[in-house]
Amino acid sequence: MKVHFWGAAQTTTGSHHLIEVGDVKVALDCGMFQGKRAEANERNREFPWDPADVKAVILSHAHVDHCGNLPTFASQGFRGDIHCTHPTLEISRALLEDSAHIQMKDAQFMNKRLAKKGEPLVQPLYTIEQAQATFPQLSALGMHRDLCFAPRVCGMFLNAGHILGSAVTVLDLEEKGNKHRLVFSGDIGRKKMAILPAVAAPDHAHTLICESTYGNRVHEPEENLKANLLAVVKRTAERGGKIIIPAFSVGRTQEIVFRLNELFTEGLLPRIPIFVDSPLSVRVTDIFRRYPEYYNREAAAALATDPDIFGFETLRYTESVDESKALNDIDHPVVIISASGMCEAGRILHHLRNSISNSKNTILIVGFQAENTLGRRIVEKHPKVRIFGEEHALRAEVVVMNGFSAHADSEELLDYIFHVRERSGGELRRVFLVHGEKPGQEALAERIRDTMKLEVHIPARGDSFELAL
Repeated sequence: MKVHFWGAAQTTTGSHHLIEVGDVKVALDCGMFQGKRAEANERNREFPWDPADVKAVILSHAHVDHCGNLPTFASQGFRGDIHCTHPTLEISRALLEDSAHIQMKDAQFMNKRLAKKGEPLVQPLYTIEQAQATFPQLSALGMHRDLCFAPRVCGMFLNAGHILGSAVTVLDLEEKGNKHRLVFSGDIGRKKMAILPAVAAPDHAHTLICESTYGNRVHEPEENLKANLLAVVKRTAERGGKIIIPAFSVGRTQEIVFRLNELFTEGLLPRIPIFVDSPLSVRVTDIFRRYPEYYNREAAAALATDPDIFGFETLRYTESVDESKALNDIDHPVVIISASGMCEAGRILHHLRNSISNSKNTILIVGFQAENTLGRRIVEKHPKVRIFGEEHALRAEVVVMNGFSAHADSEELLDYIFHVRERSGGELRRVFLVHGEKPGQEALAERIRDTMKLEVHIPARGDSFELAL
């Protein structure tokens, strides 16, 4: 038995690992790598193993860095099932179509400029047709239901509390009489999310592959988030500016809207227009409405008095290109929530291009920004940033509120690993830290070793390990 690490190894994007049990190969996630254009293009098009040899993909959740490269994997020969939860199946369909659409539009936009300069044109990673071709391979499974994903690879999904339908994957592996329980966390949510319940720990594990996005950071208290969000909106509105919020269409957008809805209901929110400018967000929010059984008690209670926790009087969802373009002509206070969350593609780029150089405006960052992304450069407050190949002065106020992150912080990660260890009765031997950057991973690894005396590895891209007991 072996585990091979390829994506999200000492980085936070492109989640992709492989479990090998004899001649059976099963992939954990198949995410899109996001970063510098040339590097991303190369990484997303190349795999270290033949996709045709992989029996199945187990999908932790429907974020582009975990499922966004499935069409490439399939187009290169993968023909197996893609196992996931019911909400993940529905969201993945919407996300993959949207991802292909954005890539094609962005390539078209870039190629107009490149053609004028006589430079080589760019190609989208995959087309809408290639994205849709993966849909028949998606296979849904409920939480806590036993299933054999492939020969000698069985297990179940547990709630991960990250986004709707996100799952911790428990895998029971068997080879030549040897049995091994491997647990893959996917991305772990915070303890007190606005909509979702907290992550569930398995009853035991021998090996844990755990995310580490915020391995060396502690989020601000959840109870401060609404007040801080309100302060940003009021401060920017008073100076006549726009609040631009880059947000993932899946999870982050719904949480921001849920909090704004609470502020509106409480009569605290300034009565300025609020737009969710993302066709994908509209589709995903409809999926959220269809799965209230995945909500936590707070959100379920809110539904008892508010039939639409994702809608209120001053909020509008925009879908058409013309509606999106019209937002850039608004010259009064407004909130615009748009994708992508790391500012690497989509309509958010157009809103940033039109707003980033005006000091009246605010760019509100509500999630982790990976290295070499536009979002990271904005967080680091570079004097100038490049958008669509052109430099723009960064004069807008930049506010970072990582408390809205759907990722557990360092204390919550430690608490989760501790509970997995305790429930394993001393059988948990090793922890592999993935989906994080090296400084945060090293800090978290040191604390795990010191407090729990476990063997901890921080695999690099291409590393492989034996899983035998």
